[in-house]
Amino acid sequence: MIKTLTTTASLIGLSIFAAPALAETYKIGLSAEPYPPFYSPDAAGNWSGWEIDFIDELCDRLDAECQIKPVAWEGIIPALKTGKIDMIIGSMSITPERAEQIAFSNKYYASPTGIVALKNSDITPTPEGVEGAYLGIQSGTNQEQYARKHYADTADLKVYQTLSEELQDLVAGRLDAVVADTLAVQDFINSETGQACCEYRGEVPSDTDLMSEGMGVGLRQSDTELKANVNAAIDAMRADGTYETITEPYFDFDIYGG
Repeated sequence: MIKTLTTTASLIGLSIFAAPALAETYKIGLSAEPYPPFYSPDAAGNWSGWEIDFIDELCDRLDAECQIKPVAWEGIIPALKTGKIDMIIGSMSITPERAEQIAFSNKYYASPTGIVALKNSDITPTPEGVEGAYLGIQSGTNQEQYARKHYADTADLKVYQTLSEELQDLVAGRLDAVVADTLAVQDFINSETGQACCEYRGEVPSDTDLMSEGMGVGLRQSDTELKANVNAAIDAMRADGTYETITEPYFDFDIYGG
């Protein structure tokens, strides 16, 4: 009897140690509101876009299973800190204010803030250039912070939950311009609708307190090993050409920046 138990225990032990290690599973948080061409869901709830392709490649290199978890943008940092998600990969700018709460990977793309205005307006990206204008801004974004600091005294700011809502009101003439991430409005600017009504008026004047070096993967400050692994994966993508392969279907120019 003792011999049988010992043999059984040995077999169990062997089966345990012989089993392959389970892959890590990470919950990836992004905004519940679509942000094309970076991420947006189809009618069935399947997400696609540049950032989704980036997530897929990153998770492959981390040897991890990843699940997309849409979260209201205003609650995405609390969701990370409380463990509801494990990473934020949703075009989040690296800023000093956010870095007080969470850690960031190295940047994985960069995009300046700019202004898209109605063609029949004389709007420019300066505070004086938006005087008396109705400006659309998206809630919880760098662009909202910038506009409140630099444009609130001269323009009438209207806050929206999504960029698509801003652009709809711009086309309808309910706004004179929108302050937005330049890459995020490229599809609109190049569309038939966008070309008919509007034009890009340039980047906003620099503000080093608000302008970020780029977009980074948001992580808990305690996840130092994961941060190192994410940075290594981003570097490897850049080095072996995969980054450019992912980017080419969406953009015909460099989005990483200098």
